[in-house]
Amino acid sequence: MDLAAADRSYLWHPFTQQRGWAREEPLIVDRAEGTDLIDVDGNRYIDGVSSLWCNVHGHAHPRIDAAVGNQLGKVAHSTMLGLSHRPAIELARRLVELAPPGLTRVFYSDSGSTATEIALKMAFQYWRQRGQDRRRFVALEMAYHGDTIGALSVGGINLFHSLYEPLLFDVDRVAPGHAAALDRALAAHRGQVAAVIMEPLVQGAAGMLMHPPGYLRAVRDLCDRHGVLLILDEVATGFGRTGRMFACEHEGVAPDLMCLAKGITGGYLPLAATLASEEIYEGFLGEHEEFRTFFHGHTYTGNPLACAAGLASLDVFREERTLEGLQRKTELLAELLEPIAAHLSVKEVRRCGFMVGIELVEHPLPVRIGHHVTLEARRRGAIVRPLGDVVVLMPPLSISADDLRRLVEITAEAIDAATESASMRQAA
Repeated sequence: MDLAAADRSYLWHPFTQQRGWAREEPLIVDRAEGTDLIDVDGNRYIDGVSSLWCNVHGHAHPRIDAAVGNQLGKVAHSTMLGLSHRPAIELARRLVELAPPGLTRVFYSDSGSTATEIALKMAFQYWRQRGQDRRRFVALEMAYHGDTIGALSVGGINLFHSLYEPLLFDVDRVAPGHAAALDRALAAHRGQVAAVIMEPLVQGAAGMLMHPPGYLRAVRDLCDRHGVLLILDEVATGFGRTGRMFACEHEGVAPDLMCLAKGITGGYLPLAATLASEEIYEGFLGEHEEFRTFFHGHTYTGNPLACAAGLASLDVFREERTLEGLQRKTELLAELLEPIAAHLSVKEVRRCGFMVGIELVEHPLPVRIGHHVTLEARRRGAIVRPLGDVVVLMPPLSISADDLRRLVEITAEAIDAATESASMRQAA
């Protein structure tokens, strides 16, 4: 089979203009080892974006492989509607032990978007069952919480969201980093806001926008003062990406609801979790005829294979002391990025832990400078991905120092080549 031709004939890729895709030769992954992806021709590429920010310990990790294989020999899937199973129970206990204080209940789903939807619905229903009609949510400008309708509603990136505006519910958006703006929004709608939702420390899909120190703590304090819930979306920032297990730990903040996905299984299988406080959980308790049940669920909720991978991933964090070793790597990464930050074609480098956004000097939109950087990086043996003209680096936490150096070197070379080519095309 001609895989490239079949891809063009049958597939529709996410966040991809298919006309442009059809003009380029696709990279088709065949297998993976450690922090490398290997294509069907045997070429190796450093996975510089952790397969969309989710691979934590590298590909084909023997500990996780064995756990999934062992579970496969028992049961691959069993519904959690009216039943339960060991991996889901054990993983829920482990997540609660790791989570910020006060988060005591785990509701599983299958993606970051669904984890967000669940948190929004829980917040709304919680207040409704307390006799309060709170249907407003406050979110940050340039936020991204997923692509389903509720998640889109609380998002704030026009490129992704504006087309669907007629389908979305109204949300109050405030500028990130400005506690006073949030204070005004909450005061203006006192008694009407169900929750504030935000990505802690870093707004990933916005281009790795960083919040100022103390902002997250200020948001938590304002939510308490105004009596609203705080939802933290740790889908991208969780599981070590910022140097702590969860980003909110940096400022000692515990949310009322927390959304997890991506790295929860080490990047192996789809799984998400919405963690809730005991107070919120108890707000849903009642007799059958009271209809206080949370009427929400997914076919693959708490899938046993995914939960087994999640348990093994947490074991690897402990056994390999992943977070301890990450400190040295983040210091090295900061050093390696200094020459790129001084590059004439780079406007700014933003970094928090292992989350990096390299914003390039602005080019005309048709030039697609970010995309061309990724193509040049691919030719040199690394996979990076653009968010517009921001090149994202987010390698697996397990990447070696040598591969980290090579990844940054390739990125610098790719920026040189792409900007030189862009200048030549514009001059022609």
